[in-house]
This record gives sequence, C-alpha cells and structure tokens, in this order.
Amino acid sequence: MRLGLQLPRFLWSGGSAEIGTHLRDIAETADGLGFASIWLMDHLFQAEGHLGRADDPMLEGYTTLAFIAATTKRASLGTLVTAATYRPPGLLVKMATTLDVLSQGRAWLGLGAGWYAREAAGLGLPFPSLKERFERLEETLQIATQMWKSDTRPFHGRHYHLSEPINQPQAVSKPRPSILVGGAGERKTLLLAAKYADACNLRPNGTDYLMHKLDVLKRHCAAIGRDYASIQKTLLVPVDQPGALVTSALLARCQEWARLGIDHVILSDVPAVETLKPVETLGRELLPAVAAL
Repeated sequence: MRLGLQLPRFLWSGGSAEIGTHLRDIAETADGLGFASIWLMDHLFQAEGHLGRADDPMLEGYTTLAFIAATTKRASLGTLVTAATYRPPGLLVKMATTLDVLSQGRAWLGLGAGWYAREAAGLGLPFPSLKERFERLEETLQIATQMWKSDTRPFHGRHYHLSEPINQPQAVSKPRPSILVGGAGERKTLLLAAKYADACNLRPNGTDYLMHKLDVLKRHCAAIGRDYASIQKTLLVPVDQPGALVTSALLARCQEWARLGIDHVILSDVPAVETLKPVETLGRELLPAVAAL
C-alpha cells in the first residue's frame, strides 16, 4: 500500500505572501519522507462546508502542481479531481502533458463530472446538466486516450470537435500519464473508471460500503473484459491531528483497507500541515508500516 497527501486548504499563517513558502516546505517535506503522491483539489472557490467558506484562499490546481513539481523529485502529482467541463479537453490534456514533461513523468490526470455549481456560476464556467456533464466527462477521457497515443485524427463527439489533436511534446510517462476517475456512482462513474481509468477514488464510508463499491467496479470490469486488478483502488481519507494514538488508529484502518484491496490511501486535510510537524509524524510513524502492507 502507498500513502499520499492531499492539500485542500491554503488558509495558513502569513496570508497570501506566505502561501508559496508554506506550500514549498510541505511538498519538500512530504516528498523527502517518501509520500508516494501529492494531490490538490481542483477548485477555484473553497468547497463550502467543513473545509471553510467559498471566499477562503484557493489556488488554481495545475499552476500549483507545476510549482510543486519544481520543488519535488519523486512524488506523483495530480488533482482530486478536475471537473471535466471547466477546461476544453484538448487544453486540459496539454496542461496535464506539460505537467508530466516538466515533472519527468509524475503527472496524474484526475477527472470527475463536477458538482460545485456556485463556483462555476461565480466565474462564468460551463456547468450543464448532470447528464451532459457525464457525457462531456466520457468524451474528455476518450480525447485524453487518443492524444496520448499521438493519434492526430479528428475527434468528433457529441459535445467536442477537435480537428487536429496534436500533442507535442508527448508525455514522459509510459504508456501515458495515469488517469483517475473520482466518485462512487454505480451506473456511470465506476463504469467510466472500468472503461478508461488506471485508478478509481472512493471515500472511507465503512467496510460494507467499500466492499459494495469495489464489487460494482469488479462487475463492470467483467462485463467489458477489463482486468479488475489493473485498476488502482485509491481512498481519500480526512485526518485528525496526528499523534501516537491517531497514527496507530490510522494504521489499523489501513490494514483493514488493504484487506479489501485498497492500494493507495491519500490523507487529506491534515490539521496544522503548514507547521510540518504532522507531516513528519505521519512520515515517521505511519509510512513505513503502511508500505509493508
């Protein structure tokens, strides 16, 4: 099992002038300790609710990942997840490819249908019906697959038309950057993961829940002739303040998730992450034990 880190907040001490310094220090620390991946949300407003208010600080995802790429050496980099309708697919694939080239093969493309209507309306971004968002998500997955094969034939879908999808320089990752589809919808989201993705992403909503969702994914794979084992099963896990008790509890949960077939646990919303102490604690106390699972 591998361990990743997601950074969903930027409301740190020092305000805007210090965000870059904090982000660099966190990324360098996590990378040096051996975290397998570093992730961001791909939001333009903060997600309302337990993460804060819409007008809390939020950085654009791909610009920020490029910054992190320059200050790290080993960790994979991606978004959990990009709303497929926010950027034209050809542009999005070029952005992910650029990240892959500049990070020397460490980029992921995380995709979802999107949900944050206020954010989209606030900044004038497309936010069609749920049905259309899923249609556009699937076409985006098809376009990414084609462009990463250096296939420059025109693409004509229901929503997107690319006359000449050239993608040079091509990605460093082989055969292409990994694609992750986020979400647990059984009829559409997990089917798209089975058809196109290298990984799915679920939430830790209990053992029965995870067993059921993984069984749905397995059935979709069987129906289309996909090897279920070829899809990484990732889990996004909010974390309390790390300490001896918390890390031992997290390890116990990781052991259970490993038994279910989860490959990659991504720890999110670590309190006081900008102080670096929680990252160091998790790296020292949890990473080695999780790597052995």
